[in-house]
Amino acid sequence: MSANRKWAIQIASGCAALLLATPPASADDLPAPMPDGRMFGHLPYAEAARSDLLLAPPGFSIGLPCLIHRDAAPDLTRMLAAAAAAPGVGKTLRGVSCFRTIAHQRAVFCRGAKTGVCRDPVARARFVGPPGYSEHATGYAIDFGVRPSPGCGDVDACIATTPAGRWLLAHAPDYGFELSFPAGNAQGVTWEPWHWRWVGTTVNALGAARARLTFSRARSSFPGNPRVADVSDAWLTPPPVVPTLQPPATRPPTVLPPPVLGTAAPREP
Repeated sequence: MSANRKWAIQIASGCAALLLATPPASADDLPAPMPDGRMFGHLPYAEAARSDLLLAPPGFSIGLPCLIHRDAAPDLTRMLAAAAAAPGVGKTLRGVSCFRTIAHQRAVFCRGAKTGVCRDPVARARFVGPPGYSEHATGYAIDFGVRPSPGCGDVDACIATTPAGRWLLAHAPDYGFELSFPAGNAQGVTWEPWHWRWVGTTVNALGAARARLTFSRARSSFPGNPRVADVSDAWLTPPPVVPTLQPPATRPPTVLPPPVLGTAAPREP
């Protein structure tokens, strides 16, 4: 069997494990969305089509295969090459988690609990999005890790102190990635220096307009930091709400009672 055929079989089996290993999503143990459509502060996101997903470069993923949106793939490849050439970083930047199905997100959010049981959803929402409310479903979001990483586990804020993490904070926007959940974000999510979403270096980049439409509400109401500083997509920002002016209130005309018939008007003395 050729090496290429072995690689294709490994890819197919890995993708099948990623897409089919988790049970269907169930919302019977989660509350209804907030009036503005969010759940525990998280925005809703649809699941990417399978035809829009590609495998990340070989050797990048940790554990399950890393599937990413095809529009983000070229910038990810360029960013990894630049990081590999950076002094002190090399090829230590890896992918902990990339695309997740909504069913898989439920297993992550509920810590693998059986269907119909999801303990402590309010507390869990500070660290992970509920099913249907995670940027990972779009295929544009990546949780980065570092290998080797002595003394710093995956999805931990300590990544910001590593050479690879510091490099990301300084250079990821140059490749179209922005930090989704900065410190003190208004969504109430913990600081996640490992979680980055792709929006393209400019709205004119291939596929960037679609990604920015996906994250238009997040970018306008809960902007990332560091973020991609590009004002050319201002047309994607929802227009400000202008209050409707109401006409001034008017008093109704005074209606006099009809005169009583047969009664003479009084005379002046």
